[in-house]
Amino acid sequence: MPTGTSSAAAVPYEESTPRHLGPFIRWPRSSDAVLATVVFVLEVIGILVRTANESGEFTLSMLGDVPAATYLLLAASSVALLWRRRRPLIVLLATLTAGLVWDVIGLAYGPSLAIFVSLYGVGRYIADTRTSLLAVAAALILVVADDVIEGESVSVFGFSLAVVLVGWYLGTLIKGRREYLALVEERAEYLERAQAAEAQRAVDEERTRIARELHDLVAHRVSMMTVQAGAAQTVAASDPARAVRAMEAIEQAGREALDELRQVLGVLRPDGHREALGPMHGLADIPGLVREMNDAGLKVSLSNNVVHDVVPAKVDLATYRIVQEALTNVLKHAGPDPTAEVRLSANDQMLTIEVTDRGSGVSTLPGSGHGLLGMRERAGLLGGTFEAGPRPEGGFRIMARLPLERNPS
Repeated sequence: MPTGTSSAAAVPYEESTPRHLGPFIRWPRSSDAVLATVVFVLEVIGILVRTANESGEFTLSMLGDVPAATYLLLAASSVALLWRRRRPLIVLLATLTAGLVWDVIGLAYGPSLAIFVSLYGVGRYIADTRTSLLAVAAALILVVADDVIEGESVSVFGFSLAVVLVGWYLGTLIKGRREYLALVEERAEYLERAQAAEAQRAVDEERTRIARELHDLVAHRVSMMTVQAGAAQTVAASDPARAVRAMEAIEQAGREALDELRQVLGVLRPDGHREALGPMHGLADIPGLVREMNDAGLKVSLSNNVVHDVVPAKVDLATYRIVQEALTNVLKHAGPDPTAEVRLSANDQMLTIEVTDRGSGVSTLPGSGHGLLGMRERAGLLGGTFEAGPRPEGGFRIMARLPLERNPS
């Protein structure tokens, strides 16, 4: 008897529910009840057929000639199959015990089909391979020993081995197939989640980029317009011509702001509506930016030895935006009569941006608080570095270093 195989290690196999459910998975208890009934009926029919072959005739009265113990043992072994998923080892032990009792009391034709189904359950629902092998080995020993004791023929002996080995092998084969399908479905779900996460990441990055562009654009242009408006108001009575020039500068800054807004927000348009978008700003536009700042009242000097054609597009745009944001901060926070110096230099590996001012640090305009953070993020996204802080001799200094070869991670 394989009593030693019913240890706590025999944990029933629990599989992932597949997407396409069959009746044995959709309605497990009902299906097992139907299976137990079918096994019982087939076992009875098998006994009657073999009896009819021996007697040469078949009548319904033969049902009464079958010993009651036969029906009881067949019923017990069939009912045990109701627990074949949750307690496969106990079900195997019950069916093998019914077979041994069958032989002990001298009944003909044991419950081989119930034993076959219980061995299938061992291979199918026991997750631990070692426990499953021990169970089938114990079943083989019992069946072989019983056939040897009974003196069965070679054909009966072979049939017993087939019942044990084929039933168990089919169970393990189906279990492996189910595990493979569950693995494939799990991998497909993982890839779907990864693709969705990647798509969301791309959307978040694009939103961040658009928000950064809008911040740089609006902060720069609005600061210029605010300074020009204040200047026009101050000199309107004493110098009307200068006030008119300031108002013209405000108008020009507003138009340029609208153009740049259309350019930045153009990425949200359908592909067929992007033909009219112009190129993004870069190093070539920094002299124009300096002139705008000079017109707004900020005295800016520019030193640039960087060759525009050798700078990658992302570094080109980031350089312009960092200089733009730095000068906008000077205009907003450096106090009256501000001055600034922009120095751009590059070697084979790195482009360096340095913006310094000699302002008093007294701001007459409200700040957003995102200028330094935006510059730091731009440099970080390109794999560069960013430094900012007050100068010992007064004023403020920012320095960014952007790699020309390394791609951002």
